[in-house]
Amino acid sequence: MEEIKRHSLKLVARNLRRSMTREERRLYYRFLKKLPVTFNRQKQLCSYIVDFYAAQAKLVIELDGSQHYTEEGRRGDAERDAELSSRGILVLRYSNYDLNTNFEGVCLDILNHLNERMGLGIVLGE
Repeated sequence: MEEIKRHSLKLVARNLRRSMTREERRLYYRFLKKLPVTFNRQKQLCSYIVDFYAAQAKLVIELDGSQHYTEEGRRGDAERDAELSSRGILVLRYSNYDLNTNFEGVCLDILNHLNERMGLGIVLGE
């Protein structure tokens, strides 16, 4: 049964990679893909699919649309974040609004966390 669930999540992740949101595409292609750290898109971790994952840094980036601001969405996000955190994975969450209105600030925050977790000295714009 567990194998079926894993395979099902793999298919869902593949479909999500093919249909990334505008915000996900923007963050990935204009910033994350240019970094010297590999970020996987729509990566299956535990029983979840995360938007972006850098295994080297044990760092997840989630872009939150409106569904994340419902009671159910917040509860689900809290459970997911707690499980990932218990495995040493840091989850960074940004709203689509933040990404659209403060793209450079979001990128700088991500960069600061990467530098801190990996002991790097990457500067924005390099």
